[in-house]
Amino acid sequence: MGSTSPIPATSTSLPDASSPSLILTRPTAEERRRTWSLTHTTWGGALSHDDYLTREAYLTTVPLAKNGGLTHWILTDSSLAENERPILSSCETLRKHAISTSPSSEGNGAVVVLVEDGIAHGIASVFTDPRFRGRGYASRMMRELGGRLRRWQVTGLSDTDTDNEEEGGKSSLFSVLYSDIGKQFYARSGWAPFESSHAAFRPVPGASSGQSGGGDVARPIGYHELAELCSVDEKLLREALVRRASATGKRCVALLPDLDAILWHLMREDFVTKHIFGRIPTIKGAVYGEPGRRIWAVWTRGYYGGLKTMEGNTLYILRVVVEGEEEKDDDEDLAKGFRSILHIAQAEAAEWRSQDVHMWNPNPRLKKIIERTGVDCEFVDRDKESIASLMWYGQGPTAELDWVANEKFCWC
Repeated sequence: MGSTSPIPATSTSLPDASSPSLILTRPTAEERRRTWSLTHTTWGGALSHDDYLTREAYLTTVPLAKNGGLTHWILTDSSLAENERPILSSCETLRKHAISTSPSSEGNGAVVVLVEDGIAHGIASVFTDPRFRGRGYASRMMRELGGRLRRWQVTGLSDTDTDNEEEGGKSSLFSVLYSDIGKQFYARSGWAPFESSHAAFRPVPGASSGQSGGGDVARPIGYHELAELCSVDEKLLREALVRRASATGKRCVALLPDLDAILWHLMREDFVTKHIFGRIPTIKGAVYGEPGRRIWAVWTRGYYGGLKTMEGNTLYILRVVVEGEEEKDDDEDLAKGFRSILHIAQAEAAEWRSQDVHMWNPNPRLKKIIERTGVDCEFVDRDKESIASLMWYGQGPTAELDWVANEKFCWC
């Protein structure tokens, strides 16, 4: 293991969480590496210590994260010199594209939907050294981070961007995180919990055997299909948010499932599978139907058990897309297509030592399609792990937002 904090964990050496000397800042390269060493035992179970550090460095270079898209943060004591100060708590944020739609009435009574493109920040890897826990450092960090992200990098991706605190200045749309400690801790700092459920399917070896790739069955998706599918997905989601805001009268928000957002998951997966299996998966999802009437899913594999145990190994369906208008008579055909997609996912999960297949927060139409497939499925409401939580930076209460496409691709 690498070195941890350079100061001893004694009550006399640690500042109080309310101390004015504490600051939220970006770590030096040495401090960042020390943070990764600390987090390996929690999140790097499938990788050796050195491979985990290599992966974390690699993830700073992938499209979503490069050029400052990924920011590392630490809470530390400003009275001490860089590289000698303690890492009291740490996290990282990813800058993502987001959209908001809201209905507005004109003078003649007509409803116009206002569309705002902007950015959101995904918060990940919130961590406190076990020696420093129970002192309120994580709460202090999160309270400061929530306000900081309101203005953080709203005009570009450069690492040299500073906070734009001018009154009325451009703001981020929102920030999101996924709590593994229930709903209350982050809610106290301003992140309201949203729906956190999933459909669970079991891996089935050979479930997709006999599928020829013809028109009556789903076809595997690789990297080459992603650019076109992500472009179509983004267009469809934008249109859906406008319709939804008009129909419900609510403000709707979404993270955009653009190519960079999807590649972050897939390139992360490739690094891990190459190191634990010696190869990378070529099937990244599956699609059924012809353009304009397609249904498709993109997935990734997450590993915590690795080859030692399957516990914690999951194939996550990142995103499911249905082309065409809402609820049509062809939902029976879509169910046939999605059954074929699920069979490919189940076979992939079995081949790649996954314990489960999870699809997050399927909407009502997708639930009906799943039920029509006849594939064994369990719907689970989560109350402890991966609780989707959002802090809204605009007007109005966060709890009244309609978070659309709250699926696994949003996670980081």
